[in-house]
Amino acid sequence: MGETEDEKSSQAGQLFENFVQASTCKGTLQAFNILCRQLELDPSDHRNFYNRLKAKVTSWKAKGLWSKLDKRAVHKEYKKGKACIGTKCLIIGGGPCGLRTAIELALLGAKAVVIEKRDTFSRNNVLHLWPYTIHDLRGLGAKKFYGKFCAGSIDHISIRQLQLMLLKIALIVGVEIHVNVEFIKLLEPPEDQENEVIVGADGRRNTLEGFRRKEFRGKLAIAITANFINRNTTAEAKVEEISGVAFIFNQKFFLELKEETGIDLENIVYYKDNTHYFVMTAKKQSLLDKGVIVNDYIDTEMLLSGENVNQEALLSYAREAADFGTNYQLPSLDYAMNHYGQPDVAMFDFTCMYASENAALVRERFGHRLLVALVGDSLLEHMYLEESLYRLLPQTTPENITKNFEQYTIDPGTRYPNLNSSCVRPHQVRHLYITGELQPCTLERSASVSRPVNLARRESEVRPSRLLTWCQKHTEGYRNVDVCDLTSSWKSGLALCALIHSFRADLIDFDSLIEEDCAKNNQLAFNIAEREFGISPITTGTEMAANQGPDKLSMVMYLSKFYEMFRGAPLPAADSRRETNENREDYSGKPANSIYNLKNLSLPRKRIPKGDHKSEDNDSSKRRRKFSNYLEEATNLSSQNANSAPESGELLKENKVKFMATQLLAKFEENAASCSLRRQVRHYLNPLLLR
Repeated sequence: MGETEDEKSSQAGQLFENFVQASTCKGTLQAFNILCRQLELDPSDHRNFYNRLKAKVTSWKAKGLWSKLDKRAVHKEYKKGKACIGTKCLIIGGGPCGLRTAIELALLGAKAVVIEKRDTFSRNNVLHLWPYTIHDLRGLGAKKFYGKFCAGSIDHISIRQLQLMLLKIALIVGVEIHVNVEFIKLLEPPEDQENEVIVGADGRRNTLEGFRRKEFRGKLAIAITANFINRNTTAEAKVEEISGVAFIFNQKFFLELKEETGIDLENIVYYKDNTHYFVMTAKKQSLLDKGVIVNDYIDTEMLLSGENVNQEALLSYAREAADFGTNYQLPSLDYAMNHYGQPDVAMFDFTCMYASENAALVRERFGHRLLVALVGDSLLEHMYLEESLYRLLPQTTPENITKNFEQYTIDPGTRYPNLNSSCVRPHQVRHLYITGELQPCTLERSASVSRPVNLARRESEVRPSRLLTWCQKHTEGYRNVDVCDLTSSWKSGLALCALIHSFRADLIDFDSLIEEDCAKNNQLAFNIAEREFGISPITTGTEMAANQGPDKLSMVMYLSKFYEMFRGAPLPAADSRRETNENREDYSGKPANSIYNLKNLSLPRKRIPKGDHKSEDNDSSKRRRKFSNYLEEATNLSSQNANSAPESGELLKENKVKFMATQLLAKFEENAASCSLRRQVRHYLNPLLLR
């Protein structure tokens, strides 16, 4: 006797509920296969799968999910699922970014296939979610799969739980997923072509060829992550999370921690999720003192290598920090296990930041074209591929994106108010259309920063020291501008305005700027740079003024764009600079003799304790007398050179002048205390060095 319609509907609802409640990757795939088999659905028919599943499963729980997915699918950019119809896409990696990309491709109508080399989701670490990311996941039905998703003020989720949720959504919208499959390399198609698009989402180790990568290295920062078992007891529920405490904002907490335990941290975060998750930045000396790091090496890789880390001491260090951080309120701190069956604690260096130089490229072989793109950690930034947008992403924060989340679509213009889609010109990305053999790409280390702003020029490497010198050269003499570094010197915004003014005096009225208006000055410079030069801002003027100083890495990347755009451009002639640059200092009616002007420079005065005045005065007098002697030598040589008649003698004396000027500069820089004065001396001696 056949089943009634009600029985079939009830069975379908139960099978679907089993799929929704599956708690592992393998369990989810198994429940999905049973669901498809029992309901006679073909998951390979990606174009019709979702609608047929929706027609078969009609329980009230399922209907709530269908309404959310239907609302998402009607976005105009998807063109009713026909925007990418007939396009085959392979996604390498089943992490959060790979799965989210696959969902988007499926909604566009493409055939999306995900390959993942593991069959388990075991990453306990917790991710902080931006408000619009929470909104995006809710719109995909996240709470239907995980009822605790961002309940109340919670704004985080474990990577494992996020992967599981996205896996289920991907299967429902017709994404084909294969586990225990590893990507090795691309095979060029002789005739038939399997895929038109390949997306690398396999993390920082990115296996796709053709992408140059950069490594930006800053001051040593050692992170420790630790996951403890959450037994979900009443006592555990009462413990407050630590959303992020840094030393500068709560010095008392960190000083007490150091005094009581010997643990010296820069910051700590605690999130309560499937596990009790802690992440902290520890100071190297503290780790050495506590025996976590055995030997002190200069090389970071050797310093944090497995052979140089005492695992037991590391477990004790993280547990002590977690115990103190929660005021000893967690009843027990037993480590959760990672996928190797070991306590889930890790220590690593996050001093360096990796970034692909480009987000996408096109390869053409034997008449077939293949779009190759990166997302997630392979790219470093978010999952959107257009080059103009990729340059905007490092500057994006929750505060400077559009706040109307309801209007968000796949179109980046709905999310980023500062998006300039024309800042990258066709000739700048022409090299990303590859028709020949790929050249091996090496990792570019942090010693240099390359930026292909204008490919008509030869691509250059900008060392931070060279970049600093270049900035100093083009901002010297401006009122209240003293560029001594690539961080705090730029906080007021005057240095940035001066840099722009030195090349385009018509864009900024420098005289009208007030040093105290940091936010206004910075925002003015950011707006002009974006509008006139296509250089997207790294932050907002308000944020620049609020912080102690801009991040060095961000400033290097930002200022490198000015360097690439203007390097080699001559400064305006002296006369025109006097006319348009009344804000500049040291313009007088005195003769334009370099040495004469140098003699009339006033040495900067330093604030010193009263007791040190005498010795300081003596030192200053000695330096001035010594400097005066150097000047006399250089002046004598210069006038001898001017009066000499024979051509051969003139050449010889010119060389002597250069030699003496070089010596003078070296000796003075050795003695000069002021960064500003050193730059001024260098400026006035340059004519002698360049003769």
